[in-house]
Amino acid sequence: MKINKVIRNLMTLIVLLTQVTILILIANSNYESDSFIAILSILIITIIVLVAHKYLDLHHNDHSHEKLSVVIWAPIGALLCFFINVYTDLGFVIAAGIVGTLASLIPLINNQSIYLQKIPVAIYCGVFVGMSSQQITPSFSFVLMAGILAGAFLSFSKNIFIGIGGKLGTMAFLGVLIVYLINLI
Repeated sequence: MKINKVIRNLMTLIVLLTQVTILILIANSNYESDSFIAILSILIITIIVLVAHKYLDLHHNDHSHEKLSVVIWAPIGALLCFFINVYTDLGFVIAAGIVGTLASLIPLINNQSIYLQKIPVAIYCGVFVGMSSQQITPSFSFVLMAGILAGAFLSFSKNIFIGIGGKLGTMAFLGVLIVYLINLI
């Protein structure tokens, strides 16, 4: 039980640090001449995120994570979307729509299956990885690794950020970002 709480707090910290880093990069590129406004903006947004985390009910009290048999679908969704995007020239939005629509039909195979009801969420998390630009995600191996990491982040963030939009995209972004940074090294 204690390890799950550590993982939950670590996931929250990773998301917060990623948000602050992205804000710093955006501010650095847009406010080169007036860094005071950029620093003030970052500080205000960081304070708002911290206050929201502390006082809003964004988490369940239990510290569970999603099973591997569910999150393994995230890299599958990523690879499918990437394949359709790259090899059919339909574009990443149509590719995401195709994979997402097909994923939403999976629970219809057996309406009583709790497992089948969880698969579309994992696939759609992976779809966000597959939607990434080919300049960032140049190969199937890159997309596979980013999809695996996005699935892992999705698993560990099962009970955090409940009701907050953008969770699947954020988990996918973290997966792509980490694999991209590893490739830079």
